[in-house]
Amino acid sequence: MMGKEIEQRSAYLNLRGWLEAERKEALSLRNLSDSTPGNATGLQEEFEEYAEKAKTLPENTTNENKLIFYGLYKQATVGPVNTSRPGIFNMRDRAKWDAWKAVEGKSKEEAMNDYITKVKQLLEEVAASA
Repeated sequence: MMGKEIEQRSAYLNLRGWLEAERKEALSLRNLSDSTPGNATGLQEEFEEYAEKAKTLPENTTNENKLIFYGLYKQATVGPVNTSRPGIFNMRDRAKWDAWKAVEGKSKEEAMNDYITKVKQLLEEVAASA
């Protein structure tokens, strides 16, 4: 059991680090392509705030919820899936790709709103259980 807990913790930390790297890349790409002055919206700022808050969620956050966050985050920052589906032996990346593909029809704003709502929901659940 101890080995499985270590493996889960390691996977969680890898996913968290990967999400942070993706967030930074998306922000830098957005800054390069956003030449319209004053285009930062309240929704964008709130989304970024909740992206930071998502990092404070407990380690026991389910993989299902982490994948939902991942898919919504990618849809909000990158847009529709722009890569091919990873192979069957790359289960972690395949699950993340599937989560992103599942929200592909959402607009950037819908994905941001859904992400914010989901983080708020989980933060409230954490507060209620404390």
